[in-house]
Amino acid sequence: MNNNTYPRHLMTALSSRLKLMPAVVVTGARQTGKSTLVKELTPEKRSYFSLDDMDVFELARQNPEALTGGAVNVTLDEVQREPDLLIAVKRAIDSDRRPGRFLLTGSANLLLMQGVSESLAGRASYLTLGPMTRREQMGLGLCGLWEKIVSGKDTDWPQIIAADNTEPEDWRELARRGGFPTPALHMAAVDDRKIWFDGYVQTYLERDLQMLSSISALPDFRRLMRAACLRLGQITNQTEMSRDLSLKQPTVHRYLNLLETSHLLARLPAYSVNRTKRLLKSPKLYWGDVGLALHLSGAPEPSGAHLENLVLLDLLVWRSGRLSNTEILYWRTTTGEEVDLVIETEGKILPIEIKSGSKPRVKDAANLIAFQKEYGADARTGLLLYDGTEIEWLIPTVLAVPWWKVI
Repeated sequence: MNNNTYPRHLMTALSSRLKLMPAVVVTGARQTGKSTLVKELTPEKRSYFSLDDMDVFELARQNPEALTGGAVNVTLDEVQREPDLLIAVKRAIDSDRRPGRFLLTGSANLLLMQGVSESLAGRASYLTLGPMTRREQMGLGLCGLWEKIVSGKDTDWPQIIAADNTEPEDWRELARRGGFPTPALHMAAVDDRKIWFDGYVQTYLERDLQMLSSISALPDFRRLMRAACLRLGQITNQTEMSRDLSLKQPTVHRYLNLLETSHLLARLPAYSVNRTKRLLKSPKLYWGDVGLALHLSGAPEPSGAHLENLVLLDLLVWRSGRLSNTEILYWRTTTGEEVDLVIETEGKILPIEIKSGSKPRVKDAANLIAFQKEYGADARTGLLLYDGTEIEWLIPTVLAVPWWKVI
């Protein structure tokens, strides 16, 4: 089955922003489906050029105005291969600011890339295409029920969630296949996916990574990738990683930044009422695709951290398509109380705990209760996602919900 038959949640946001902004930039890890997504808009009188084509790449380097001039709206795929092309895009926009003129994609976060001098500030809207969500893999073109939950009354959540008609599945299998379209949709055999992930890592190390920064010690970089996958859901401790890997701390810092720039690493900030403190607290470390993380770690079975990672990635897809300012964070106190995920939006904070067990208990809500006590009226009802089948109130302020009913 062709990937085109699987709509993406981001398409609505992409189409609406092309009607408003001169340029829209879609970034995301390689093989998440960016080219497929933007090609769906090609019939709308858009020219399509990919910098993966060597002729186009050379033209972008030697005569970029040949790609950015003219009256026809243009899609430029994989622009991170020639960052100076963005300067020509800026000039073209400054001479003609009609909406939708440029649709750009990149397999790296252009705002984090070294050597990118032009951010198209005030001229472009940025979107991130993550790996496919569970509901996108089902052909629904959706992320989880987050919008309905956030916009609905807390007391209505049981009815809102119960109305969802998706079927239960084993989250471990969802974790194993990940969200890259090829292994997730077209490869049922474990060995087939292993071959694909091996090739993905090899291509990333030998080609994509070298476009971002010259890395001579690829074995060291590969070891750090594995170490990061083994620390899924843990607070980032670069000093500890440096010691365990026998690498200098600045090298660890640089390598982690490169992984984040290429959308393979997701760092989750800590929640604090004082926003300055958020920048000082260490983030938690997650991976951009759970299937790839499992492959790199060599873990025989997914753990609860992988279920957390799946929920986080679904939330990030939801956030990317929203206009309202939305933050996804975690909460931890000096005494060890911790809430896995916190949604902050529209003046309220919603705490979420994730348990891989099938029997939720009142004691599982302890950290959610502590969070609600700390933040009072600003905190909404807590959600406890678990691997079961029933929607039930554990206490009046904590609702236990099967994970598959939400994402």
